[in-house]
Amino acid sequence: MVVEDLATETRFTSSPTLLERGLVSTLCIAIDGHEGPFGVLYVHAREPRAFDEDEVAFLEGVASLITVAVERRRDEQATRHAALHDPLTRLPNRTLALDRLAQALARRRRDGIDVVVFALDVDRFKAINDSFGHAAGDEVLLAVAPRLTAVVRPTDTVARLGGDEFVVICLGVDAARQATDVAARLADAIHRPLVLDSGEHCFTASIGITVSASQQDTPGSLLRDADAAMYRAKERGRGRYELFDEAMRTEVMIRTRTETELRRALDGGDFKVWYQPVIDLATGRPVSTEALVRWEHPERGLIAPLEFIHIAEEIGLIAELGLHVLEHACRQTAAWQQQFDTALGVSVNVSGRQATNPGFPAQAASIAERSGLRPGTLALEITESVLMEEADSPAAILGTLQEHGLTLALDDFGTGYSSLSRLKRFPLDSLKIDRSFVSGADSDADARAIVKATIDMAHAVGLTVVAEGVETHEQEEYLREFGCDHAQGYFYARPQPAHAIEDVLAAASR
Repeated sequence: MVVEDLATETRFTSSPTLLERGLVSTLCIAIDGHEGPFGVLYVHAREPRAFDEDEVAFLEGVASLITVAVERRRDEQATRHAALHDPLTRLPNRTLALDRLAQALARRRRDGIDVVVFALDVDRFKAINDSFGHAAGDEVLLAVAPRLTAVVRPTDTVARLGGDEFVVICLGVDAARQATDVAARLADAIHRPLVLDSGEHCFTASIGITVSASQQDTPGSLLRDADAAMYRAKERGRGRYELFDEAMRTEVMIRTRTETELRRALDGGDFKVWYQPVIDLATGRPVSTEALVRWEHPERGLIAPLEFIHIAEEIGLIAELGLHVLEHACRQTAAWQQQFDTALGVSVNVSGRQATNPGFPAQAASIAERSGLRPGTLALEITESVLMEEADSPAAILGTLQEHGLTLALDDFGTGYSSLSRLKRFPLDSLKIDRSFVSGADSDADARAIVKATIDMAHAVGLTVVAEGVETHEQEEYLREFGCDHAQGYFYARPQPAHAIEDVLAAASR
């Protein structure tokens, strides 16, 4: 817009300041942005004049250059913010949290100020996602984030690391007196009732606390230690906080070493497949074996699955390890089938990661076929928890097993709080009664009644029943009396390497 004389301008009221400064003529050009103008560029003259087209075009060009520069700066800031903040809650993300923790540690080394890290997650958050959908889960996170920010100081950092896991970094908090007070405030903030579209809910949080105690501490090590304390709090009942201590530090060191060694062991062939026979109670002969993985550690000796399977799951190695066991078990069983001219079966445990992989049934069938295994002799074992707790239900995936000539066995029945009626939607072929019920039935009439009822109900829906953990002749007798089909346990044979099981199979064939 061109104004030749501000004193006589009638389109708007002139600024007294401009007139006081003796400015008479004005040329102004709006500085446009992608979302609308964000400024105006003015040129003033002290004498009346009309700005020509070249002057107007020049100023428009300058305004355009300013627009480009400002928009580029805004885009850079938006990109930088997106890279360092969680898109849902707008809190700092893991990258920014680690950077701020590094700055806090640098100040600690310089000024001796305590650094305390709190790792927390919302207990039973997964149940909200599973029951009401991910939108409800997002509602929870959006409500929790400002609550956490409100109970700490502006100088503290509250970050979302992913899922329902948050971290709080406090600088200058006295570890001995104030850390647990902060943890209590964080817990109370989450515990307050929360109204969602699905109704009112109450949550608790498990919180782990760690204090920087060494000059060698790193952002990664502090987050790891806080995580370890948080999982300890969860193990001890949820809704509580735990302070990282030396015992936990030792556990973390062992775990970290185990993670590294697991990867090396898988590449180096240190995982061996052992087998335990499954006996037909009517004939006393082996009808199949269960393939069980063992880790032959070069220094620590033979390591049982309980010590490493959960770690393999958490670090993403379980699927690769499962395929390793499956391939070895199929090849070995195919060799036994040919050697003893028998339809000996084999069962292999399946992880939740495999059960929710749509391509797994075809992959397992292909491995069985390549090995020369007889059709219908490979069974995949899956636990109740995998069937009932996986966010992506494996029902549809496992439903394709029969199409590929595979069978499905439910392992450890009775420990996952499911029922046979709920399990009917899965393509089960057999059910394995957990060893705790089998051993408990020796002296407990109620446990014995449960075992009998389970066998009867399983048979009613067409399932074969296997009793696990059979250790005595008396247990075998009452299982046979109850009509149980198969059994396995130390009474028949312990899990052993293939060459030892071959002797059992050879004796049975004679």
